[in-house]
Amino acid sequence: MLELEIHTQNGGKRTVRLEGEPLSIGRAHDNELSYPNDASLSRKHAAIERSGESWVVRDLKSKNGTFVNGARIAEGHTLRAGDRVEAGQLVMICGKPKEDSSGVVFTPDVDSPLHATVMTSLEQVFSSKEAKPPVPASFGSSLGGALRFSFDHPAVNALIRAGKELSARQPLPELFHLILELSLQAVGAERGALLTVEGDNLVVQAMRGEALKISTVVRDRVLQQKVSVLVRDTQIDDAFKWRESVHGQQIRSMMAVPLQTEDRVIGLVYVDSRYFVRELTPDDLNLLTVIANVAAVRIEHRRLADVEQMERILERDLEQAAVIQRGLLPERAPSVPGLDLAGYNAPCRTVGGDYYDFFPYPDGSVAVVLGDVAGKGMPAALGMSSLQARVHVLCEDTRDLAEMMSRLDRSIARNCPGNRFVSLFFCVIDPAAATMRYCNAGHNPPLLIHAPGGAASGTAGASRIDRLEGSGTILGLLPDLGYDERQCRFEPGDLVALFSDGVTEAVNPEGEQFQEERLGEILRSRRQDPASSVVEAVMEAVSDWTEEAPAADDITLVVARRIG
Repeated sequence: MLELEIHTQNGGKRTVRLEGEPLSIGRAHDNELSYPNDASLSRKHAAIERSGESWVVRDLKSKNGTFVNGARIAEGHTLRAGDRVEAGQLVMICGKPKEDSSGVVFTPDVDSPLHATVMTSLEQVFSSKEAKPPVPASFGSSLGGALRFSFDHPAVNALIRAGKELSARQPLPELFHLILELSLQAVGAERGALLTVEGDNLVVQAMRGEALKISTVVRDRVLQQKVSVLVRDTQIDDAFKWRESVHGQQIRSMMAVPLQTEDRVIGLVYVDSRYFVRELTPDDLNLLTVIANVAAVRIEHRRLADVEQMERILERDLEQAAVIQRGLLPERAPSVPGLDLAGYNAPCRTVGGDYYDFFPYPDGSVAVVLGDVAGKGMPAALGMSSLQARVHVLCEDTRDLAEMMSRLDRSIARNCPGNRFVSLFFCVIDPAAATMRYCNAGHNPPLLIHAPGGAASGTAGASRIDRLEGSGTILGLLPDLGYDERQCRFEPGDLVALFSDGVTEAVNPEGEQFQEERLGEILRSRRQDPASSVVEAVMEAVSDWTEEAPAADDITLVVARRIG
């Protein structure tokens, strides 16, 4: 059996076992592995399917490709332990399911009747109507109804101490150990462990004793059925009598109770006792069930407080990062004789990975650049700032755009993570010569609208649209492949629009994309308007198309119009 450990761009991680049905990967919500916020993924990017006894990963003709161990795959690849699969910004490590080496082992059992086992639940403990044998009336009614014990009763003392100790503010690691110690002391057990549910895994957070082995039947009843389980005498119960973990360690009785908040179980507490210590009782089970409930609520409150604190810190950091990033983008377009320029950028989060810039030169020409760093949020923003610095260094010499782009490609390949790719379009517009030289590194081809009747339009009275494509790959992927420089006419009345895929891939409520054709028609109809008005018209059309829903990707648009 194999499993995939999936790492996302924001540091998230999940583990998926390969068993049963095939898995599809992509941005669309109907994928088994759906990552709608990863702009570098195609809607249907890749699939992992069973082939005999093996599993095969296939690329589904995605835009940016699927890579296994650094090589782009064209055919299906049979997965083996140790393979590294990259799709968009996802990194998937293939391996065999790991044995639990945390000190707690779950031993498989047949789910047969447990003859010397007592079971209860949080609802039963707190319900006076259901507080009946096997829960003793004296203790059960004290928890289910009016408190009839005096305050020096051990159970009451244990609950009071638990409430007092758990009311203090402790970091989660300390809280886990405190809960376990309170549980052990309350019922007089010798060994125990506290485990929490983290994603698909059960993680040991605190433990006393060594080589604890817990029945999978007990574990599943606690977690799935929300039942507290007491095995009073392992020598009577056939399910445990001859187990080495019980007999060899002289375990007499054991308990496992859920860490339960309302209807949600976030983990379990396990304790056991040896022959020469004491036998655990139904009273202990009720007491530990209540303590675990109090503890679970405290854990959730601590987690919520930690999350809120981290969110406040992150929000403050992001606001400061947004101010810095806005300073990296042009405050306004430069004034260049013969040209009308305008630019617009809107990250889908506080910060983003889109970058645009203008570089006027002494000879009257101007460079216009637009780049898109794969991903969103802070990782993409850091990549954007790095890209901006590299472009500023290299754009001083634009005699050979292909060589400049190759140098930029090699720099990014050396210094950026393997799954952090950049698409970029760089052009130099010379109004005096009515030309545009450009180089495209895997970016959305800009749209060039020629004025009707111009030398480049081809047909009198028509307004032709050209796509400024190139043969180069995205930056940082294949640094030795190289790029080519191309040139076209850019005459009075012509207009060119550079854009990121956040414009053309904006979706309406029906899931339909805005698309390049719609953008082209707006540019054609507004070709004679000022560049800033063209930008406003496109953004308004995108907003109307999405019905003002939050953008799923960064949106950037740059318009250059030839005047004079």
